[in-house]
Amino acid sequence: MKPITILLAEDHLHVREGLKLLLESETDIQIVGEAENGREAVAFAGKYGPDVVIMDISMPLIDGLEATRQILQNTPNTKVIVLSSHAEDAYIQQAKTLGAAGYLIKQSDAKHLAATIRQAHQGLPFICPSQTAPKP
Repeated sequence: MKPITILLAEDHLHVREGLKLLLESETDIQIVGEAENGREAVAFAGKYGPDVVIMDISMPLIDGLEATRQILQNTPNTKVIVLSSHAEDAYIQQAKTLGAAGYLIKQSDAKHLAATIRQAHQGLPFICPSQTAPKP
C-alpha cells in the first residue's frame, strides 16, 4: 500500500522536528517535505502534490490560513489539516470555511495527529475532540 505523503508546514524548527519524529514511526505515513513559511508550503504543494499538508496558522510571509486557501485552490486533491495553538471558534470556523479537512490544537494529545491524517486522507473531516466538548 502506498504511504500517505505529508508536507509539514511549521515555522518553529523544534515543533517541526517533533512532528517529524512522531510521524516517522507510522508505517503508512511518509514525510516528503517541510516548509518554514506559508510561501514555501504553497510552492511545495503545487510542485509535488502531497496527500496531506499539516499547516500551522501563524506562519511568516503568508499566514497558514491564506496558504491553506491557495493550496486547496491550486491542488484540490491535497488535504490540509490546520495545527494551531489557537483554540478559538473563529479560527476553527475560518479554517473550515476555507476547506481544511481538519483542525487540531497543538495542546491536544499527540496520538490524534496520525488518526487525523488518516481520516483527512479518506475524505473524513476531523476537529480536535477538545473542540467538540461543551464549553463551561
